[in-house]
Amino acid sequence: MDDTTEEYVKVTIINTALLILNANSRNGGTADMQEGLQLLKSADITIIQKNSGSAKETAQLIQDHCDQIQLVILGGGDGTVSSAAEALYKHKLPFAILPLGTANDLARSLGISSNLPDAFQTILNNYRSKINLGVINGHYFLNAAHIGLGVTVTHELTPEVKKKWGVLSYLKAAFAAFKNNQSFRVTITANGESHQMRSIQLAIGNGRYYGGGNVIDEKSEIDDGLLCLYSLPPSTLWELLTQAPLLRYGKHSQMKKTFTISGKRIEIKTKHPKEIHADGEPVTKTPAIFEVIPQALEVIRPIPT
Repeated sequence: MDDTTEEYVKVTIINTALLILNANSRNGGTADMQEGLQLLKSADITIIQKNSGSAKETAQLIQDHCDQIQLVILGGGDGTVSSAAEALYKHKLPFAILPLGTANDLARSLGISSNLPDAFQTILNNYRSKINLGVINGHYFLNAAHIGLGVTVTHELTPEVKKKWGVLSYLKAAFAAFKNNQSFRVTITANGESHQMRSIQLAIGNGRYYGGGNVIDEKSEIDDGLLCLYSLPPSTLWELLTQAPLLRYGKHSQMKKTFTISGKRIEIKTKHPKEIHADGEPVTKTPAIFEVIPQALEVIRPIPT
């Protein structure tokens, strides 16, 4: 390998892989995977294929098969992968992704193609690297956690909306959520300093992408060992729309009165408990401590070109 691949390791032996498929994901029930599965089988990889309908079921499947597999393949969206994070970390198992969800932000952070044949080929190529794992009050996450507007968006983002609108469902949900969102006072402590402010949205990212391709911070990467936070001040809908390109591409530091910070440990306190969602799921409430475990998980991904 040349200098561009020095952090990637090619592991040549996969005898048995556990494929966990979320049939409830946006494309999970309709995806044609036979060609890709045959590609893996032709490389003498035995596939144990199971369906899962919940995080608990996914964790149990990994627990049941951990001693006989060398890889977990997760077919679904970001929620499917996130639901497996704790079990993967516990059993020190590498994983791969077949992007079958609505946004597939983790796959995007890892450079994994949304084209299934390409994703299968990535698994067969079998290059691996280590990535961060985020922790909130003991709960694991991979992409991003939200307080405020992002939580309201998740409530608006029903399975019916996802099925009908696809990636555009995030935009539709955001407009609906803004009408019902309220500002709140928050204290953010990181790197030995505390900052107080009013906010309508806090986002704390472990990965690079969230919410259908939005960038948490233009400098953020999922293997950098840091969490990145931004806080949006009370704003009108028009102000947010005019700043949409900056929001989209993670240029929050260029936005007026928007607060940004990064660190390995971030503490959040609010006057009243606020709901926290991570990777699209409710996980805890404030007060909260966010931490990062560097190089916690091993994942199969393409080598950047």
